Amino acid sequence: MPRYTPEQLAKRNASVWTDIQIILAPIQFLLFVAGLTTTLFYANGFLVEGFYWVSIAILFKTLFFALLFTTGMFFEKEIFDQWVYSPEFLWEDIGSTVAAFFHLLYFFLAYFNADREVLIWDAYLAYLTYVLNALQYLTRIILEKLNERKLRIDGHI
Repeated sequence: MPRYTPEQLAKRNASVWTDIQIILAPIQFLLFVAGLTTTLFYANGFLVEGFYWVSIAILFKTLFFALLFTTGMFFEKEIFDQWVYSPEFLWEDIGSTVAAFFHLLYFFLAYFNADREVLIWDAYLAYLTYVLNALQYLTRIILEKLNERKLRIDGHI
């Protein structure tokens, strides 16, 4: 279900925010892999002994998630003239909001001295919601690339 008009495609392809997202997204994925691995290793008593590594890993993942969300807002404003929750990006933004909630919940729970097991489960939820949101974005990218190719073949762009 492609949602870009030919004009929006031209804006997307010319936008610096598209390039920034292309650079930052794989870095965020690597931080996800590192964070999940660290959390799994700690939870299973393998190689990671200090719980602080779990917190450091999710801190960097959360900060990077916030950076991508912010640059995504600039992208959305440039392409759809709305900072967030534009109709064209509604479900992606809702997914990002849910993922952000679980990332930030970790620090809320830590501040109120939640048990380490609770923090680990929240970290898993944060990582799971990130994966679901990333899959949503990847699906959109694939559909939009197919739509762009169809528009080119049909002579609309």
